Amino acid sequence: MNASAPAPDERAELLARVTVVTVTYNSAHCLPALGQGLRDVPQVVVVDNGSGDDSPAATARHLPQARRIALGRNLGYGAANNAGIAAARTPYVLLLNPDCLVTAGQIAALVEGAQEWPEAAMWVPQIVGGDGRPDVNYSWPRHAWTPRTGGADGPLCVGYACAAALLIDVARMAPLGFFDTRFFLYYEDEDLCLRAFEARAPIVVLPQVRIGHLSRGSVRGRRPNAAEYWRGWHHAQSKIRFTAKHFGAAAGERLLARTLARAWLQVGVRVALVSPRLLARAWGRLQGLRQLRREGVGPAAETARRP
Repeated sequence: MNASAPAPDERAELLARVTVVTVTYNSAHCLPALGQGLRDVPQVVVVDNGSGDDSPAATARHLPQARRIALGRNLGYGAANNAGIAAARTPYVLLLNPDCLVTAGQIAALVEGAQEWPEAAMWVPQIVGGDGRPDVNYSWPRHAWTPRTGGADGPLCVGYACAAALLIDVARMAPLGFFDTRFFLYYEDEDLCLRAFEARAPIVVLPQVRIGHLSRGSVRGRRPNAAEYWRGWHHAQSKIRFTAKHFGAAAGERLLARTLARAWLQVGVRVALVSPRLLARAWGRLQGLRQLRREGVGPAAETARRP
């Protein structure tokens, strides 16, 4: 069940304390449902990452109350969210993927939970997938321990939470920085959470608040295989960069060598299976790793190509 909805007056007070930030990139198909869910949320910022579809116009139609920021080109998930956070003027910011299914009552319940656990810096709801089943979108730091149980049944302090729906105390997190823009896509939330964890800025799961998320549903373009190529590229690069940043360049180099060897094998398997989508992702992974080997894995290295 969702948390019991606050009374109307209380809900309005809670919503006045939060800005919803969502990033669009060819996400026009998500905006009718998102707009319906956010129609009673007064403070919304939509950052468009250079969409090639109708996302800007659809935002104006379905989210008329939103402040719209057009970046002009795709700067990456973290950079776009940073722009949205910078535009907010409320104590809390809710980062929300455009393919999330949410209501104003759920957002108010998240803010209410944050006020009940004020020692924390970030709070996360229970994500529910398109099949209706809970997705364990949180854990201890994932390099340290693999969860062996199901989801939380009460408030829980964790070391990692997926940023598909993540409530942030802006003042508490500002000294730590928000997203590291060297992570163009993937691992930017893991990096953010690990920095918070190491700084003893708690991350709390509020499982009584359940928000739907249609995973990988936020981007829809005319070239799906190209999108899969870039997913593979950025996921592979970000994983190596995360390792190099937090555990040293030598650890990053070792992981790169192992991952590159596996990537060649994966390409061969995908060719044999005759799956264009999976082959595109495997080929993108391989090419991203090859580029990273040429330029180095140190944290100063930048992503050279973007979708």
